[in-house]
Amino acid sequence: MACPDCGGVKRERVEFLADNALYTKRFAYYVGRRCRSATVKDIAEELKLDWHTVKELDKQYMRAQLARAGGPAPKAIGIDEISIRKRHTYRIVVSDLIRRRPIWFGGEDRSEASMSQFYEWLGDKKSRGIGLAVMDMWKPFRNATVQHAPNAAILFDKFHVMRHLGEALDQVRKSEYARLSGKDRRFIKGQKYTLLSNRENLTLEGRQALKTLLAANKRLNTAYLLKESFGQLWSYHSEGWARRFFDNWRSALKWQRLAPYEKFAKMIERHWDGIAAYCKPENKVSLGFVEGLNNKIRVIQRRAYGLRDEEYLRLKILTCMLPKL
Repeated sequence: MACPDCGGVKRERVEFLADNALYTKRFAYYVGRRCRSATVKDIAEELKLDWHTVKELDKQYMRAQLARAGGPAPKAIGIDEISIRKRHTYRIVVSDLIRRRPIWFGGEDRSEASMSQFYEWLGDKKSRGIGLAVMDMWKPFRNATVQHAPNAAILFDKFHVMRHLGEALDQVRKSEYARLSGKDRRFIKGQKYTLLSNRENLTLEGRQALKTLLAANKRLNTAYLLKESFGQLWSYHSEGWARRFFDNWRSALKWQRLAPYEKFAKMIERHWDGIAAYCKPENKVSLGFVEGLNNKIRVIQRRAYGLRDEEYLRLKILTCMLPKL
């Protein structure tokens, strides 16, 4: 229509239309909801639309989800990095552990400068309101948090700690395989994941193989039992009792000739404050949420949700825990 003031031709904004004016918002949200459980390619074929059209409609849907969720003001956060490409290209994901959803995806790597970008985005006032930060034992994350969120207690994620212990167990397995020869190796060969998996996740055949392996090798049996018992550390409500448990666990390493475990124990000693913090009642949060989110992100990446488009990946991650519109 012509503007009565300047005579220029203007286009009226119609609120019910999507960003792509050929479709309504209602249709865009339908496409977005369908994309939560199927690939863009499948939805494009189903609705007879171009792949890029479906992707852009899905983006509009996810932006609307984020706008509806509102700005975050987290009291407890979880920090982790994900690899988005080969050659160690990382991005940082920060989650609100109380609202149980990711709230930030960004950075150029996993450096202190990239971590500081989150706190700058959140703002000084909200950063100071954070009471707990759960992370792995990566020094740049800790340094940035101490600087920008001085009121936050630092808690090291149980799953990352146990991953280090699992790596120590695997090193013991490798050293035993190298030490033995001939038929003595047959119980160890091909049993890496049987040894490192949680017992409850093993099949009947896997449990039988584990039982045979532990009966055949004394050092691996000792290392396995020590690994399984270490998880008890997070069950204590008093730092004094937790410390006593760790000291007893470390004493059990004496004379066992388990060098990777001794190295692991020294690492725990250096980072003790960030582990003992879980003993305080105010720091009792679900430590499994960040690990569960990581698994969900891996599923998103495997389904190839436009991975070359980093903004699309960011939206997928930030909305993966939000309710449908």
